[in-house]
Amino acid sequence: MTTYTKIGDTIIGDKIIVEARKIDDITVIVKSGRHKAQRTVLKDNAKCVIDKKVRFLKD
Repeated sequence: MTTYTKIGDTIIGDKIIVEARKIDDITVIVKSGRHKAQRTVLKDNAKCVIDKKVRFLKD
């Protein structure tokens, strides 16, 4: 399994499991038009694992 540790590395998945010592409050962000999403920041020993891969990925 590859581990990404550099600033700017991105992971994409339909379901991602996260672990961290500190988790900031959830912020609602605008994605496109009426569609909204949520964003948060994980701090101190943060780790993310893809549990379900993306079915369709646009290039």
